[in-house]
Amino acid sequence: MPAPKHSAKTTPANAPANTRSAPPVKTPKRATPAGEIPERIAAPTLDDQLAVLSRAIFQAGLSWAFMAARWEQFVAAFDGFSVARVSAYGESDVERLMETDGIVHSRSKIEATIHNAAALLAIEREFGSVAAYVARFADYDALWNDAKGRFKFLGDLNCYYWLFRTGAPVPRFEQWMTRQAKDHPRMREMVELGRANGTSSER
Repeated sequence: MPAPKHSAKTTPANAPANTRSAPPVKTPKRATPAGEIPERIAAPTLDDQLAVLSRAIFQAGLSWAFMAARWEQFVAAFDGFSVARVSAYGESDVERLMETDGIVHSRSKIEATIHNAAALLAIEREFGSVAAYVARFADYDALWNDAKGRFKFLGDLNCYYWLFRTGAPVPRFEQWMTRQAKDHPRMREMVELGRANGTSSER
């Protein structure tokens, strides 16, 4: 018998509707050049899942242009984001990465990447695949509430980025933005490109 889907907390019928508005839209001084906006990955592998999660984590607080310019150096430094290899990293690998040119030298984010690689392997062992794990949840919030206990640095922004780029269901961007404290123009560029390409996973 299939396991029941998890569901988010229900809202009482007499509760007031969410009337919060999205923050004012910010127009960046410079649009992201064509070819540099992150796109959805078709049929993502477990290594792809780690790469997307890690990019979201490392670019937090930095410009996406900064990450785009250095991303290949991250890929090389983390052995192509091989889940098998990264999950086996030890302290010597952390020290190596802290001294590797071209990447962000954040010990907490490096250690989070190692932890997240192990978490992805655990999900694959438990559920068979990330897709099967995602399908267990009734909605985005139920998934995020579980996933942020499994992964490190998985805030709302990072979760939406990860799921959108790997093709998992996410709320409509405009709806999701009503819960954000500030606008995210680069996320909007990514979503709009997905819509234009017919690859958006918004529901």
